[in-house]
Amino acid sequence: MGQFAGAIAGVWRQSVPINKITLMAMSMFSKNQEASNDKSNKTKNNDPAECRTSIQSIIESDILPRLLGSQNINATPAPSSPLTRPLPSAAEIQEFAMICALEEDSVAEDFVSKMLEEGLSKENIFLDLITPTARFLGTEWELDRMDFYLVTHGLARLHTVTHEIGFSYMDGPVLKGEVRRIMIASAPGSEHLLGPTIVSEFFRKEGWQVVMEISPTPKELIRNVHNEWFDAVGLSVSIQAQLTDLPKLISDIKKSSLNPRVALLLGGPIFTMEDFKTTDFGVGGICSDAKDAVALAISLMPND
Repeated sequence: MGQFAGAIAGVWRQSVPINKITLMAMSMFSKNQEASNDKSNKTKNNDPAECRTSIQSIIESDILPRLLGSQNINATPAPSSPLTRPLPSAAEIQEFAMICALEEDSVAEDFVSKMLEEGLSKENIFLDLITPTARFLGTEWELDRMDFYLVTHGLARLHTVTHEIGFSYMDGPVLKGEVRRIMIASAPGSEHLLGPTIVSEFFRKEGWQVVMEISPTPKELIRNVHNEWFDAVGLSVSIQAQLTDLPKLISDIKKSSLNPRVALLLGGPIFTMEDFKTTDFGVGGICSDAKDAVALAISLMPND
């Protein structure tokens, strides 16, 4: 990492300790756990190192395939014509990672546009820039050189760039299968990854296939449920402002879903601060503790 990037990451680490951030994120789904970096709160189930591993595994198993549109993300196709510029170097990948983490969408898009103009194909961008950049962000998190905010912001920028250059995910199954599927996302209007990551791990451990959406728009969420079968959809809400449009979003998801009886549940820090009724939003359940999320989802699904 360059001196500038290292300095920025250092400021984040000093102003908000990573372990504290991790435990705060974990406490988003629990009314009974305080957000603190006190060592006494670091129980076996809430180990920050365990959370780092979870994020790395999700980057590899879920985020990258969704970004690249294929489960086979390691195979580099032969270019249709000779490259007029070298593939992105390690230094360029690190530079792009920091741009994604620290800058606006337009800066990242300009970086990619320049490479396309210089002769890289979209396939090169997907496989030789976006893929290693996502992995680099995950490694920086694992090594405590970036906090969750920078990593989440960086991954969200990759998501935006991918769609801006015209790439869309290869749709998943359209019929109910033997394996239960759930889409977990932050409600539109915020970028937070740790809370949904923790929830997704509970579902994965129970054998569910989990699709995580980073920094989604209402249009993306509605598109996903219209094009893929989900047994359940979970939305994490972090701020009061997200509640205003939530009933309409829930209604649109129900209308568009391939699964007419999709289970809808809400979670997130806002529901640990104030009591809400499911009828306020038109959902089946509200979860205030990540450990209860799987059981709640199953209870909302039809028995047949």
